[in-house]
Amino acid sequence: MKKRAIISVSDKTGVVDFARELAALGYEIVSTGGTFKTIQEAGIPATYVTEVTGFPEILGGRVKTLHPFVHGGILAMRTPEHLSQLDDLSIVPIDLVVVNLYPFRATIARPDVTLADAIENIDIGGPTMVRAAAKNNKYVAIVVNPERYGMVIDMLKTQGEIDEKTRLELAAEAFTHTAEYDSFISNYLKEQTGFGEKFPETAILAGEKIQDMRYGENPHQGAAFYRSLGAKGVCVATAKQLHGKELSYNNIVDLNAALELVKEFTQPAAVVIKHTNPCGTSIGTDICDAYKKAYACDSVSAFGGIVGVNRMVDAATATEMSKTFLEAVIAPSFAPEALEILTKKANIRLLETGEFSGNSYNGLDVKRVNGGFLLQDADNEAEDSTTWQVVTDIQPTPEQMEELGFAWRVVKHVKSNAIVVAKDKQAIGVGAGQMNRVGSANIAFAQAGEKANGAVLASDAFFPFRDTIDQAAKAGIKAIVQPGGSIRDEESIQAANEHGIAMIFTGTRHFRH
Repeated sequence: MKKRAIISVSDKTGVVDFARELAALGYEIVSTGGTFKTIQEAGIPATYVTEVTGFPEILGGRVKTLHPFVHGGILAMRTPEHLSQLDDLSIVPIDLVVVNLYPFRATIARPDVTLADAIENIDIGGPTMVRAAAKNNKYVAIVVNPERYGMVIDMLKTQGEIDEKTRLELAAEAFTHTAEYDSFISNYLKEQTGFGEKFPETAILAGEKIQDMRYGENPHQGAAFYRSLGAKGVCVATAKQLHGKELSYNNIVDLNAALELVKEFTQPAAVVIKHTNPCGTSIGTDICDAYKKAYACDSVSAFGGIVGVNRMVDAATATEMSKTFLEAVIAPSFAPEALEILTKKANIRLLETGEFSGNSYNGLDVKRVNGGFLLQDADNEAEDSTTWQVVTDIQPTPEQMEELGFAWRVVKHVKSNAIVVAKDKQAIGVGAGQMNRVGSANIAFAQAGEKANGAVLASDAFFPFRDTIDQAAKAGIKAIVQPGGSIRDEESIQAANEHGIAMIFTGTRHFRH
């Protein structure tokens, strides 16, 4: 019996050559809509699906393949009982299903898309054929990926059929295809309606692969980078690489850290990241000034660092950046002159995000643990400094309040236990990730050195003891911002008063584990 294939694809990449090869191998091709027209215009014999069903397309094309003559042919097992039923009903078995789905994702990506447009691009017949063929993979091959066409043809030419193992692999790929498709639809409709639990009983994390990594955190670990379905706006997953070597796993983690911190500021700001922590952060009169000040915070650690800025990189800034070895720079854009300067270094990665705006993707924060994962709200709530409480007898000056606001934004992005010492809108000392808070503070004071005199300090969480404040006084700190909430808060307040330090409680903790 002549074998039959049904081909109905939105992505027509390679479909003409594939159909031509199938026809040459003796397959009868059944097709629909635009796919049929494409195949027919190429001079390849094909049968329109209505000739198979004996029923016209109806409802503006919404119903064309939902028919027993299609689905009976796909779902029939090749058993005597099923084949007898097909014979009695004049249904021809279908051996190969080639389908990919309406471009729902491309539709909703259009800025002018309406809900009606999106709904009309929800495929019904396509997923039904895909799932039917995948279910019946013991007898039927399902192909949803044009990259598989060559492999399928080669196997048919050399073996005369698609073997059982390959059919099972194709079925798995097909169910992934429909799951991804349904995830896009679900996420889009939830966005439109606000429906759905933030933390549902069953959580599905879906993403599309951006690229394979050379390796993960270490050379013996495999890795790949995925973009969350629905990600948009200014984030590392939507940034465009303009130049440089392939990004590594660690590059992407650090680029994300740089971008998320520099997005905290509306004034020209620059960040230098090393191992996800900011070794330099500063606000400047312009982006070149901001970068030079950020680099000066810790020029030793800045070597091999990741830089994030919130303004276009101009020629002056690029010149400064080119003076040291940097792994990567992420920015809204790069002036042509800046690109000319920076691209002279073959390996530096340059990433462009587009202008910063309020539509940055945040979503839920995900942390993987062995055997599961944790979901939480992203730590991105806008804080109102007018609600902060001065708890000491000494009041901070307006200038100190600005410095404290700057330091508080930075410390939020430092690994706990986190301490940031700041002066003149510049992080001059950073203590990160120590097992006790006074240990982080001492690191920050040592880095700041004499500059700590007259500076301010931010702590991501409360002080369990007064020792950090005592050390701060020795370093010359004049104002402190911290969440408060310790059972020993009064002890810390008393210490601050004794040392003539102004202290503010924000009421918000920023642990970053």
